[in-house]
Amino acid sequence: MKEGFRQSMAWLHTWSGLLVGWVLFMVFMAGTASYFRDEITVWMKPELHGLSRTAVPTAQSAEATYAYLQQHAADSPRWFITLPTGREPSASLFWNKPPPPKGAPPVDRRDRFGRAMLDPATGQASAAARETRGGEFFYRLHFDLHYMPALWARWIVGFCAMFMLVAIFSGIVTHKRIFKDFFTFRPKKGQRSWLDAHNVTAVLALPYHAMITYTGLVTLMFMYMPWGPQAAYKDSGGTQAFFAEAFAGGVREQFKAAGQPAPMAPIAPMLAQASAHWDGAGVGRITVNSPNDANAVVILRRADGPQLSYEQPTMQFNGVTGAMIGAFGDTTRPAAETRSVLYGLHIGRFGAPLVRALLFLSGLAGCLMVATGLLLWAVKERQKFAKTLKQGGRVGFGLRLVDGLNLGAIAGLPVAMASFFWANRLLPLDVANRGEAEITWFFTAWGATAVLGLLRPTLRMWQAQLALGALLFALLPVLNAFTGPAPLSVSLRSGPSAVAGFDLVALALGLGLAAAVWIVERKRRTSAARRAAQAAQTLQPSQVPQALVTSEQGS
Repeated sequence: MKEGFRQSMAWLHTWSGLLVGWVLFMVFMAGTASYFRDEITVWMKPELHGLSRTAVPTAQSAEATYAYLQQHAADSPRWFITLPTGREPSASLFWNKPPPPKGAPPVDRRDRFGRAMLDPATGQASAAARETRGGEFFYRLHFDLHYMPALWARWIVGFCAMFMLVAIFSGIVTHKRIFKDFFTFRPKKGQRSWLDAHNVTAVLALPYHAMITYTGLVTLMFMYMPWGPQAAYKDSGGTQAFFAEAFAGGVREQFKAAGQPAPMAPIAPMLAQASAHWDGAGVGRITVNSPNDANAVVILRRADGPQLSYEQPTMQFNGVTGAMIGAFGDTTRPAAETRSVLYGLHIGRFGAPLVRALLFLSGLAGCLMVATGLLLWAVKERQKFAKTLKQGGRVGFGLRLVDGLNLGAIAGLPVAMASFFWANRLLPLDVANRGEAEITWFFTAWGATAVLGLLRPTLRMWQAQLALGALLFALLPVLNAFTGPAPLSVSLRSGPSAVAGFDLVALALGLGLAAAVWIVERKRRTSAARRAAQAAQTLQPSQVPQALVTSEQGS
């Protein structure tokens, strides 16, 4: 540390951010979108935009789902019911299909389950919504990386998050005037402008950046550091025994099916008892094990509310008699509650729309922080090649690689995300495995932009990709108007509010990317003029026109 502690922290900040910056940018983008994953899913299912948005009592919704499942899945071994909320107007039903008889050919995994969306006002199944992963894709992408085995992906994301945490705290140490620099932005100053932009976006949401990174590690803490529970519970059941003791909400009696048919008790009294037990809080999810069996069990989970804690208490009832078996998770131990609160802070489901909007904006600030940091390194490194470039040479391979990766990640990812939404509306409804086909379009678009960025990392390519992203996002409201029943002119007046909000955010993102195109064009013209002036000073008069042409082509 011969250069001093602060200089050492600056070196650590630079490399801990650069080496994982492209993965972190994707994680921030996908994670930020996940704050509104339910709203994204609603937009991506235009068949459901016409559902009644009149509030329906919880008991009425639950009874309607019971009646539907009794008619269509009475022999199922398990029902899963998600009741309507302000963010999702329909009831979501999911059930296991009975296993095939012995000796029968195996059933495809996708055919082992049944799904339905129910209009709570009418009790009828909604028009068959198109198959899509919706906002859930972005949520899973930001820690599962989709095509990679989940265990490997989570280790990679955790490794990158640890680097991010190091970059945050080393950055705080490095910038001794961090709060003064927050109020400073000097445009048109080259490297200084990129540093100012990096400082502003970093300090603007600094508590958020530290919180989201640390809590992201906490959500998977038992995978990253399993040795404590393994050692402490080695002789008493292993990690499963630890989870059962630490998280009381997960301890429930288990009953096997008796194989004797029995009628189900009404669900409404169970809902009323659970709501009274939870001081008026409603029920969000219902799980029924062995329905229409003498050993049927109904599990009610409290609806998400303003509580920071992610874990919600549950109540368990006898499905035939309606008698309460037990309540679980009403009180938790301090350590378990601390983890649950940190988990809840990370996913942000506790927040009202305004709170989630602020988290969304903070997430966008995080995207800009990572992006400006990556670009700042490239700008600083390019200065080392200033003399070589003046003499008509080329930058080194490392800088060219970073330029290409920056282009593919920062400009290419918005193109991929917008392509995902366009594929949702333009792919035929009867395409096999349609949800996966939408995701294929996402990665195809991203891969194409990344390859083009690596092949030609120029300002012209930045302009082209940013302009394409701007166009795709800005035209999403127009696409929705032609392919769905709730264009912006309708959704602003009468809903669904999720569709109106999606269209407005898409339009704002398109305008933001268009502004970036304008900034790049201004920089390109300034660079071209500077190179032309330098050429005019160093070349013979007869060579100047050709130098100007060469300079413009290099842009």
